Amino acid sequence: MVTAKKSLGQNFLKDQKILQKIIEAGELTKEDTVVEVGPGKAALTTPLLQNAGHVIAVEKDDRLIPSLQSIPGLTLIHGDALTFDPPKTPYKLIANIPYYITSPILNHFLLDQFQSGNPPTLIVIMIQKEVAEKILAPGGRHSVLSLQVHLFGEPSMVCPVPSTAFDPQPKVDSAVIKIRVFDHPRISADLKKLFWLFHMSFAQKRKKLSNNLANAFHREPAEIRALLALLKINPDTRAEELTLQEWEALFTSLHSDPHSSL
Repeated sequence: MVTAKKSLGQNFLKDQKILQKIIEAGELTKEDTVVEVGPGKAALTTPLLQNAGHVIAVEKDDRLIPSLQSIPGLTLIHGDALTFDPPKTPYKLIANIPYYITSPILNHFLLDQFQSGNPPTLIVIMIQKEVAEKILAPGGRHSVLSLQVHLFGEPSMVCPVPSTAFDPQPKVDSAVIKIRVFDHPRISADLKKLFWLFHMSFAQKRKKLSNNLANAFHREPAEIRALLALLKINPDTRAEELTLQEWEALFTSLHSDPHSSL
């Protein structure tokens, strides 16, 4: 019997009602190709195979490979999902992922794949509930992770998930979210430079945006405040309060400034 490995963040989903909600959220047809990260004991893999046309499962744990190899119709990749190159044809990402790789997984399948021209059309993932709520950005208050998701797609809550749905039970609450991925990012920009701007703007979350930008660009805070005012952005705002439209205006202004290092 294979037990959950703590180092891999494994909690095996067993609740059939939650599994059904994940399948329904995936809007699956027999024309769909699905990438599943961390199939584990195949609780989700089996209904995915029943509802999709093709399932590619990426599993890192050596112990689980033999049993997964015996599943008819499953394409199994023994490796790390963070270095996995997804299919060149349209696909959906549906998975109960280890929570400690939530941000890297979204980074890989959104930012990295948009840069290579190969993002999924839809993402349905089980993640920590607190992180899910941050991604949804209630009240328009963003983090770097929520900006990344909202830049590339439209996130929504599918359902909360109690700890009793897993074996072993995690110490945190969980949730399933859906991200309907756009054809193009909502901001037309050099994505590497845009994300550098995001990270620098959130460098010290309690500081005003003008101070973080002044540190990043080696400028006087008053100069940055004047730029924000010119863009009709509150000079006293913090990075979490900006809309994507304001980020686009700020990036465009800084990118076109000959004195900017962006």
